[in-house]
Amino acid sequence: MKKIQGQPLPLGVTVSEERINFSTAVPNGKECRLLLYPVGEKTPCKSFDMQESLGEVRYIALEDIDAGQYEYNYEIDGEVTPDYYGKAFAGRSVWGKASDISKHEVRGVLCREDYDWEGDKRPSLAKNEVVAYSLHVRGFTKDSYSKVSAKGTFEGIVEKIPYFKDLGVNQIHCMPIYEFEECRTPRNYWGYGEAYYFAPKSAYAAGKNAVKALKDLMKACHKEGIEVVLEMPFEPSVPSLTVVECLRYYMMEYHVDGFILNDSVESTRVAFSDPILKNSKILTHRTEFQNVMRRFLKGDEGMVEGVIYWLRHIGKDERSFNYIASHSGFTLNDLVSYDGKHNESNGEDNRDGTDYNFSWNCGAEGPSRKKSVSMLRKRQIKNALFLVFLAQGMPCILSGDEFGNSQSGNNNVYCQDNSVGWVNWRGLKNNKEQYEFVKNLIAFRKKFKAFHPENEMTGVDNVCCGVPDVSYHGESAWRTPLEVYSRQLGVYYSGAALKGEDCYVIYNMHWLSHIFALPSLPKGKKWYKIASTDDGILEQPELSKEQKALEADARTIIVLVGR
Repeated sequence: MKKIQGQPLPLGVTVSEERINFSTAVPNGKECRLLLYPVGEKTPCKSFDMQESLGEVRYIALEDIDAGQYEYNYEIDGEVTPDYYGKAFAGRSVWGKASDISKHEVRGVLCREDYDWEGDKRPSLAKNEVVAYSLHVRGFTKDSYSKVSAKGTFEGIVEKIPYFKDLGVNQIHCMPIYEFEECRTPRNYWGYGEAYYFAPKSAYAAGKNAVKALKDLMKACHKEGIEVVLEMPFEPSVPSLTVVECLRYYMMEYHVDGFILNDSVESTRVAFSDPILKNSKILTHRTEFQNVMRRFLKGDEGMVEGVIYWLRHIGKDERSFNYIASHSGFTLNDLVSYDGKHNESNGEDNRDGTDYNFSWNCGAEGPSRKKSVSMLRKRQIKNALFLVFLAQGMPCILSGDEFGNSQSGNNNVYCQDNSVGWVNWRGLKNNKEQYEFVKNLIAFRKKFKAFHPENEMTGVDNVCCGVPDVSYHGESAWRTPLEVYSRQLGVYYSGAALKGEDCYVIYNMHWLSHIFALPSLPKGKKWYKIASTDDGILEQPELSKEQKALEADARTIIVLVGR
């Protein structure tokens, strides 16, 4: 091999037929050498001074070198340093096994492999057609009851694609999939913090090739019309240029459909206006929907105005999506089973995790055999799911919530690489009724345009049909119940405005029953009950007789259609 003139950009390693270019940022005044290792070896076989520089970038190129025969690192002032821009790493394939960088146990891989995308195309789903599902790559299938062979890996998710299809999910949100260090104290199960952001995590591949495994996942999901969105919580110290380069790389190299970014980190905001990323789905975590709906669910007063806003709000500009449970906080089951967090096993004396969960245990803390408590929890779970899937913004469900997964009251499982943090798939068998409810509710949302319009409704009669596209009611029709003590709301969606069927949703989150007057329909139409907390999604509509009012039981949601 021979050293030749290199190029400062792009940073990282560029492998071509004729040469390999190495470029890395090095503070001025420090020495830098390129170390080459035979594949799989921990002792360098060759090294080269990197003296050419532009600004703080050192670079070198080599020709007559077979990329498949070598791995690499840099040595900066005598310290072994993996490539921050590395696209793959050797020595990190075993989850939970600490690697000593100083002993050359972690080395960059010279990636140059052809991949057959087989004409892969992104589904490019309209945002109003998306039903999202949030998961942790390892925790999603690591449980022994997950019924996959490649547990805790990208391949394990591929095995679960038929499950997503059956449930009705068409977009999955993956927590960090890049090369992070899990072997910290406490253990970094989630993957937040410093990392090699450009490289997919080796331990998330069942084989030794995480690059291929992630591409296989993307291709398999796209074939079934499922998008994949990656959560990329860059550290605040990461420069804006690096953020954009990294996101572009995943989009172009891996065909990723979108990203979840932390918009409170200033360096990530530049991604929102980048022309390459413009058509990808860039989302952000926002807790406003979650907090308002949790408080409404448990019966807090003064919530109706906020509920009205979040039922209607689509959030295109804010890049938001709607969830009532996420990895940070209680699962849906725990939201209705615990008044307070129970994070003692995290080793921080229960000080970690938020204290403001807006949860309610329904009368007993933790698991309970009381029938009244159990029945109330089931009711509240259904109400919560209705709130997510009847709201017009993009819905997202936390993995396992469709069958009642619990984290035993732990609302911050960032260090729980065990049965607490993993999805317990026994719940699917034990709580098949809830799974079927969620499956039917997703299909129900897709069926009725009122719950997934393309544009946000305005509350105005834009088509001159006599009623606004959406209107808000209480026990009295056409009177919005904005009193502080109100815990009731009726929402009327105009079929004429939506070119579909009229829909009316009754929300009674009070602990008492209430009678709701029903708004009049166009001549010849009647209201039919098609779904409720008590009955689920009805195959045959009820209430065929003309009715002007309807009683809603305590803590009940009812959906009517005008036909």
